[in-house]
Amino acid sequence: MSADSGYFDLTFLCDVTAQSVFHHRLVGAAMYLSVALCFLVLTSAAGQTESAPGSSYVAAVYEHHPVLNPEPRVPLSRPEALRHVLKNLEIYEEQSERAAQLGAQILVFPEDGLQGFNFSRSSISGYLETIPDPQQENWNPCTEPGRHNNTEILQALSCMARRYNLYLVANMADLQPCPLTTSPSSPCPPDGHWQFNTNVVFRSDGHLVARYHKQNLYFENAFDTPPQPEIITFETPFAGTFGLLTCFDILFHEPIITLVERGVRQLIFPTAWMNQLPLLDTIQFQQAFSLGANVTLLASNIRNNHLIMTGSGIYTPFSATYHHAQRGDPEEGRLLVARVPVLEPLGEGHRVTSEEGTVRKKSTSSTDTDSGYCHQESCLDSLYPEATSAVSPSSVTFTSSMMYDPFTFVLLNETEGQLDVCHGTVCCHLQYRQSQQGHSKELYALGAFAGTHTVNGRYALQVCALVRCAGLESSTCGQEVEEAETKMDFLLEAMFGTRYVYPSILASRYVLEQPELLEKTADGRVTMKHSNMTGGLVTACLYGRMYHRDNK
Repeated sequence: MSADSGYFDLTFLCDVTAQSVFHHRLVGAAMYLSVALCFLVLTSAAGQTESAPGSSYVAAVYEHHPVLNPEPRVPLSRPEALRHVLKNLEIYEEQSERAAQLGAQILVFPEDGLQGFNFSRSSISGYLETIPDPQQENWNPCTEPGRHNNTEILQALSCMARRYNLYLVANMADLQPCPLTTSPSSPCPPDGHWQFNTNVVFRSDGHLVARYHKQNLYFENAFDTPPQPEIITFETPFAGTFGLLTCFDILFHEPIITLVERGVRQLIFPTAWMNQLPLLDTIQFQQAFSLGANVTLLASNIRNNHLIMTGSGIYTPFSATYHHAQRGDPEEGRLLVARVPVLEPLGEGHRVTSEEGTVRKKSTSSTDTDSGYCHQESCLDSLYPEATSAVSPSSVTFTSSMMYDPFTFVLLNETEGQLDVCHGTVCCHLQYRQSQQGHSKELYALGAFAGTHTVNGRYALQVCALVRCAGLESSTCGQEVEEAETKMDFLLEAMFGTRYVYPSILASRYVLEQPELLEKTADGRVTMKHSNMTGGLVTACLYGRMYHRDNK
């Protein structure tokens, strides 16, 4: 499921023969960086040849437990800010070396990993660096450190990529001057410049090859929304094209859906995600997007117990390598490394098929036809999209809040059976068989929601979700649950008004399960089937995003 964590004592070597060793306890951040760069700039580029393109590559993501600024609202001088950043750069250096030793060709670090979070616009000023646009300028910060002033962080990251022969992705704070003229919809801030939450990508020789400014901010007072959404990709010799997004971006059309619709099938996802059960746990939605969009997602998260941040992974439409800390686990970083297939870009016609009509199976039981489910044709015929309030005759619906949205629920009162529940424009159909493993009774409910989510973000949804309730009363359905003992064979399906539907199955103690069958048809019907669970069911969800209704 995940790789081991561990740290090394950080040292820097300051000549090409590697004879003199200089420990990191230096006076002043600038001196520390200059010594680090001293070795890395002089390191021979011999042996740093790019991997030949192939059918697979080795990816790494690092879930980082950052050293935080204890007073993020208090402005720091540039040297003070660099001294803080260097504590996190030490860890990045160690993990870059480990990833390289394990054969990684690309390494992703999380959002906010270098400076942390909760800054004001003014207090983050010491951490800002002006990042040149790689589309306009060819620059290697490691070998040309004097070209731009106040770029010590960029230089250190560039040299890490160069030293360990890695494509390296990191997130940092960017300062950009406003142009002479700005649009009324995106005026220049009063202080005369923009501040962006920014991903940077370095080639394995240290060249800066991509810069992406986060589009969808999540209560980030230190940063501005870019004047225009940015659709940023970069090329690699081992896996072709990758696209960039950051954290909250994954829930919105820009940039991620534009990237996918252009055929980009490998996505880089630095994040500082706070877990939210039962539908938006980190690894749950990371895998859901990978499955629903038919892409590879390299997701690197922050590890912070106080803010409920954990959950990183390397996801493909066929596999998941992930880590999710459990309650009581040590608060530490975790490096994940996995070999993944290169996903070829899809042509325009292929993309429509992928989004609207592909059947994907991980495994299929030889007893599918007598497992208690109806045959596929009759299952689909049982759905009536024109219905707006129909439920199973013996069922009673109730409303309960889940994820701050008023879901309509119906309880699973039998050990097996069929249920239907509707809310607005979506009707959910479930066939199920429960297999209780422990002595304690557990209550489950099938919920539906169609509408606009308005708490901590605004976006339109159609959702079908089978969830374990927190207690034995219906009022607890929709509350957060981490563990379950009841296993469930089920078929969950609905007619959606969008082709962007993301499936997830989350088992007890944050274990992901891959659907046995996932089918999307051209008319919007989505079917997810699963059996033989390895653990108790926490959530099975079809999460539909109605991007076209976000502003209505």
